Amino acid sequence: MVDKSEKFNWLVRVGYLSRAILYFVLGLVALTSADKIAEGTNGIFRAIDDFTGGNVLLWIMVVGLFAYALFRFCSPLFDVENNGSDTKGWAKRIGHAGSGIGHLALAYSAYQFAGKNSGSASGSGGGGGAQEAASGVLSMEFGGVLIGLLGLALFIAAAFQAKKGITGEFMQRISAQAPSSVRWLGLAGYSARAVVYAVIGWSLFKAGFMSGGAEQIKTLGDAVASLAGEGFVFTLTAIGLLLFGIYSLIQARYRIIPELDSDAGVPKFRA
Repeated sequence: MVDKSEKFNWLVRVGYLSRAILYFVLGLVALTSADKIAEGTNGIFRAIDDFTGGNVLLWIMVVGLFAYALFRFCSPLFDVENNGSDTKGWAKRIGHAGSGIGHLALAYSAYQFAGKNSGSASGSGGGGGAQEAASGVLSMEFGGVLIGLLGLALFIAAAFQAKKGITGEFMQRISAQAPSSVRWLGLAGYSARAVVYAVIGWSLFKAGFMSGGAEQIKTLGDAVASLAGEGFVFTLTAIGLLLFGIYSLIQARYRIIPELDSDAGVPKFRA
């Protein structure tokens, strides 16, 4: 019989698979389809939808990205990654919560595109939903401060992404049976994500603290599209994101996923 923990384990692995598809297609579209990457996140899901069986892939991504978001929310709530409760530990756990929010938004965008073929959603997708949500927050008292602080959190997350790639600390969560190339794939992928997180963080900072307006807020695809005129920075970032997709595919198989059983205690991971 499959227990709840094992079911959750498989859902998280589907989440990593979904993340692999997302980032691989994002990097590929950035390198090969200027018109689609100009659409931002819309272009990513539109490209997936155009594949043979693309709608099935989108529904898998809906479930997977939602499951991955729940997994990330387990970090601040239960410290399943054993980051601790000191300042550094809480910084990582709050970063994981931010990742959970971001992947929930991506899951919803995927749902909108998947649903357009089944009549269950409008299919508008993309950054419009995120900007509408941000506009609502900005209209609240101290809403600008909240958006601006979220931008600062993204800057911190970008720093952690870069550190993770350079130090290779992510290898503690990877099975020793994984291919040795995962170390270099992770370095390239996390470095590219650091660049993208910094771009998104700057857009939030401007919207919150510099009266930039919600329309300036960038989603994942928008952030990559905004780098299109930056020459080798854009090319290296796109290649890094594509490699991060391959890295995430390896994670789907070899990631050490903590048990949800409270009697098992926090995971120690491998040295």
